Amino acid sequence: MTGIGAMGSPVYIFIFVLLLLTAPVQEDAYKAQREQMVEQQLKRRGISDKAVLNAMRTVKRHLFVPTAIAPEAYSDGALPIGHKQTISQPYMVAYMTQVIEPTPGMKVLEIGTGSGYQAAVLAEIVKQVYTIEIIPEHGKAAAARLKQLGYNNVEVKIGDGYAGWEEHAPFDAIVVTAGAESVPPPLFAQLKEGGRMVIPVGPVYRTQTLKLIEKKRGKAVTRNLMPVVFVPFTREGQQ
Repeated sequence: MTGIGAMGSPVYIFIFVLLLLTAPVQEDAYKAQREQMVEQQLKRRGISDKAVLNAMRTVKRHLFVPTAIAPEAYSDGALPIGHKQTISQPYMVAYMTQVIEPTPGMKVLEIGTGSGYQAAVLAEIVKQVYTIEIIPEHGKAAAARLKQLGYNNVEVKIGDGYAGWEEHAPFDAIVVTAGAESVPPPLFAQLKEGGRMVIPVGPVYRTQTLKLIEKKRGKAVTRNLMPVVFVPFTREGQQ
């Protein structure tokens, strides 16, 4: 039987048509979920920055969570990604991104790469993202995922985020995605004059305060934004 004859059989035709129909439908479903997420979870809560909204529409969040929970990727909440870590609620990712007032020419440092989702959202807007993850498994997986998805403007480092990334400082903005008991001095030192840092500060596994810290004339000008609960800011030896 020739190849044409084999593909011409009713069974093969049925399978071929089924594959054509189901593959795009699944992606279209996720696209619709992303749009719904933007309209219902973000815009209604005050996310208005067009670049941030476009980034949230573009980045495929279901690729940044375990396959088993991919259908929940666009739900209104944090999701587990392993090693007692989570991927933040979509609104929180958008809010923290909007707060730093991202622009195309910016260089941003992120502390707490996780699965790489926040880094991808930032990378859709700014020039360069440097992100640090202390858990090797997450750092390696995120680096591979971001590379595979074409985010060539993201560099991942595995290490203690408390020390920042001095060789690439100063940064226009710093986004910290883990709850710290206080603001790490090295991070503030690496913030550019006029730059912005957004960071949750407070006790471990209890209500923290999301803070916006601006560097003005070398001093910290701090504004409390909202109560939050983030996973702990982990140091070396605490993983």
